[in-house]
Amino acid sequence: MTIVVTGAAGFIGSNLVKGLNQRGITDIIAVDNLSSGDKFHNLVDCEISHYLDKHEFLHLLLDGEYEGELAAILHQGACSDTMNHDGKYMMDNNYQYTLALFDYCQHEEIQFLYASSAATYGKGTVFKEERQYEGPLNVYGYSKFLFDQVLRQRMKEGLSAQAVGFRYFNVYGPREQHKGRMASVAFHHFNQYREHGKVKLFGGWDGWDNGMQSRDFVSVEDVVKVNLHFLDHPEKSGIFNLGSGRSQPFNDVAEATVNACRRHEGKPALTLAEMIAQGIVEYIEFPDALKGKYQSFTQADIARLREAGYGEAMLSVAEGVDRYVDWLISRQG
Repeated sequence: MTIVVTGAAGFIGSNLVKGLNQRGITDIIAVDNLSSGDKFHNLVDCEISHYLDKHEFLHLLLDGEYEGELAAILHQGACSDTMNHDGKYMMDNNYQYTLALFDYCQHEEIQFLYASSAATYGKGTVFKEERQYEGPLNVYGYSKFLFDQVLRQRMKEGLSAQAVGFRYFNVYGPREQHKGRMASVAFHHFNQYREHGKVKLFGGWDGWDNGMQSRDFVSVEDVVKVNLHFLDHPEKSGIFNLGSGRSQPFNDVAEATVNACRRHEGKPALTLAEMIAQGIVEYIEFPDALKGKYQSFTQADIARLREAGYGEAMLSVAEGVDRYVDWLISRQG
């Protein structure tokens, strides 16, 4: 049986394809939009059986081309640019497309795992998969929130097949280089340090000290493991936070990235204070454009994920970034 991965040339999608390959699964239809052609690099070391443009795939699917052939659709394809304010495009691309795939999977009794987002919580301070804590601040977050609401309603009515939404927090790791400014802080810190010998962080604002704004940073390695866990347990459905369950300051990311790079240079690790004193970590004024629109703190409540049977420990920033830098240097030299 074939597995479909949408957004397959993207960050999380390509890591899922690689994760399936590591299980010996190669009967994979990779679905994406390669208008940004450089994304193909993410699939060069992966094994797939076919590639389709996202619009062509949906037409073929609804025309019955794959009836009886699909085991699961891992739907990672979406516009994830939180600064894109084109509401019509966002709702067509993120909401309507997801709804069409979901309806098909329910009709054909196919497993459906999809990417939701922590953006559904907006500026909330409690990150728990319950309606009272949700309030997206942009149309991207709303597009994800709205489909989560559809799933909740359908679950009340009764599902015919597994449907799982993952609310991704701040994911970082291999195969994100095509994301540009939307790539993770770890990626940008790596490139800043390699080019300039220092990294830049936002200074203090809104009661937070320099670099102390904190997020739930989760390695894409853990994201893949969780997706595959649910693929192995088709009896589990619902909406689940997918983060590390801990909040760590941006200072931790800077420190981990710099020290991982220094390890490759044969240099000893430094403390954050030493990095600041040596000008390796530099703070810039908090941008006016982000004031009032910035999440200074996130931390996934992963109790529901644990209750669903996922028990593996999540990588810390120090562990995950160290491994990520190894991967980046192996690719870039």
